[in-house]
Amino acid sequence: MKKRSFLKSLAGLGLGSLASFGAQSPAFSFDQLDFEAPDIWEQIRKGYKLKPDYINLENGYYCFLPQETLEKYIEHIREVNYQGSYYMRTVQWDNKAKSAAKLAELVGADPEEVAITRNTTESLDLIISGFPWERGDEAIMSNQDYGSMLTMFELAHRRYGVHLKRIDIPMHPQSDEEIVKVYEKAISSKTKLIMVPHIVNITGHILPIRKICDMAHRHGVEVMVDGAHAVGHFTFSMKDLDCDYYGSSLHKWLSVPLGAGLLFVKKGKADKIRPLLAPYQLDRPGILNLNHTGTHPVATDLAVLNAIEFQEKIGSKRKEDRLRFIQRYWSDQVRNLENIQINTPVEPHRSCAIANVGIPSMKPAELAKRLMGEFKVYTVAIDGAGVQGCRITPNIYTSIEELDQFVLALKKLSGNA
Repeated sequence: MKKRSFLKSLAGLGLGSLASFGAQSPAFSFDQLDFEAPDIWEQIRKGYKLKPDYINLENGYYCFLPQETLEKYIEHIREVNYQGSYYMRTVQWDNKAKSAAKLAELVGADPEEVAITRNTTESLDLIISGFPWERGDEAIMSNQDYGSMLTMFELAHRRYGVHLKRIDIPMHPQSDEEIVKVYEKAISSKTKLIMVPHIVNITGHILPIRKICDMAHRHGVEVMVDGAHAVGHFTFSMKDLDCDYYGSSLHKWLSVPLGAGLLFVKKGKADKIRPLLAPYQLDRPGILNLNHTGTHPVATDLAVLNAIEFQEKIGSKRKEDRLRFIQRYWSDQVRNLENIQINTPVEPHRSCAIANVGIPSMKPAELAKRLMGEFKVYTVAIDGAGVQGCRITPNIYTSIEELDQFVLALKKLSGNA
């Protein structure tokens, strides 16, 4: 969609005067991309404002916006500020619904199954806290799950007497069935809910969600998926996954401004979840009963549309292929070297952009410190749940030259140079 037609479409959202502010546009526009050119990824890199002090390989926590999306986000802030209470009392909720509907389209869900929250933690907390627990019920999760979700389950244990079972996800499975059996073995007649990461945040391991869901549903157990790193990262459909609940953060791989997340609740299941916060009107049907946030930064809701527009310009599959390529580009070069350990499965379909690498003779914190101090490569150390190494999360703006520098750094630190 061209900028002119996009601004025209926003007029229907109560934002018709956006252009009147004359916000400065970046010199580079993604409308100019030539996807047939051999330097397409170099062209895309020009659309980001990159800090020259270091090579950023920690996009998994938060990936900053490309300049084109950032400028549109700033325009939204200006326009909402210009309209003030008028905007908030007239089109705020209609606009949020339109952004949620577009998000639902992106992930292959129905609009009434998707709500915009603030992040994955909030999305999944709404399910864990609102689930109709009875004392003695059981929930299953893994030791590799995100820490905030594990502590929320601990809170459910204290509040409702839920019994918690933790399993270990095989780091290098021989088959999907090996993973499924680990979860199935933990199920008992009291199991009500399983939490599964779509992609393990510390290793990049993509799990066979549909097979886990099919197994759990045969036992009468529901499945909640932590997809914090999945939306905007690799292509999938909620209908294909067939999970019951799903949460994701949009500030990671979709590059939405901070403060936007996704909650998916399969049709027909929202009414049994108790709201964490009372909405304006109690007992509203469906998912809208669950995500009351009060007055919040509504410009972020609008920027969801811009981020999806950017995603569609690149192409979700093209982006996924590039992310898989750049991860394998560096990891394949060091996977079999002495004193280097890759904590991510070798099979291509079990990972995308995220991988984890360690040097057994060096603690993860020291590895991260030396990568930054000696080679200006920024990563994050992971030391727990059976994983020791640095999580490496490049993005589509990452250059091959930067990855070559990272590989050289690993070889030097491990004694392979």
